[in-house]
Amino acid sequence: MHRYWIILTRFWSTAIAAELEYRVNFVVASLTSLGNLAGSLFNLFLFYQTGYTFAGWSWEEALVVLGVFTILQGVSSTFLAPNLNQIVQQVQQGTLDFVLLKPISSQFWLSARTVSPWGLPDLIFGLVLIGYAGGRLGIPASAYALGAIPLLFGLISLYSLWFMLGATSIWFVKIYNVTEVLRGLLEAGRFPMAAYPVAYRFFFTFVVPVAFLTTVPAETLLNRTQWVWLGGAGLLALALLLLSHSFWRFALRFYTSASS
Repeated sequence: MHRYWIILTRFWSTAIAAELEYRVNFVVASLTSLGNLAGSLFNLFLFYQTGYTFAGWSWEEALVVLGVFTILQGVSSTFLAPNLNQIVQQVQQGTLDFVLLKPISSQFWLSARTVSPWGLPDLIFGLVLIGYAGGRLGIPASAYALGAIPLLFGLISLYSLWFMLGATSIWFVKIYNVTEVLRGLLEAGRFPMAAYPVAYRFFFTFVVPVAFLTTVPAETLLNRTQWVWLGGAGLLALALLLLSHSFWRFALRFYTSASS
């Protein structure tokens, strides 16, 4: 583990040094994130301006869900997208051969090779939004720590799903549309699951686990979730993580390399 930690710090230090050569990008990313957040707030405001509320969710509580979603988006832009979107190119260009020859886990290399600081504005805006809503609701400090647990579970689940989709590029040359469909489905996490009809709630809970990414962490933060959902989020994250590792090993059996 110590060796992998040293490798990770070197990966990220070189990646950040390279990205900081284009510092104007941070300003552009901040403006883009601010615009996306403004659009999300406007959409949420359209529901609440006439006194309508999602079942059991006040305006401030809905803001907590949106804040969790924004944090999730920031983590995805910072850590997941820069790495996992490159798996397709690694397979297409044949550079995956060099990754497999390295004396470290290929899944680790593909998942942590680089990092992008341009997702940090989303992280900051998400934390500010949760802090504002939490202040209005009087949420204690201990609740934030507890809410971080299912959020971590949700990130692990999202990573595992994304990685498995990237691994399918070994069979299918172009899977960008599939990953975009996943990201599009995740947009449903902007609102509490109570905002959707029963059929959609079932789909976003048991088929594409969007509920475990945003609503469950928000409910835990608000001290309104049942422990069975928190345990379910943990079991789902562990199961998907193990499945992603097994699926990657299975997919490599069909990888023929660029020279064969």
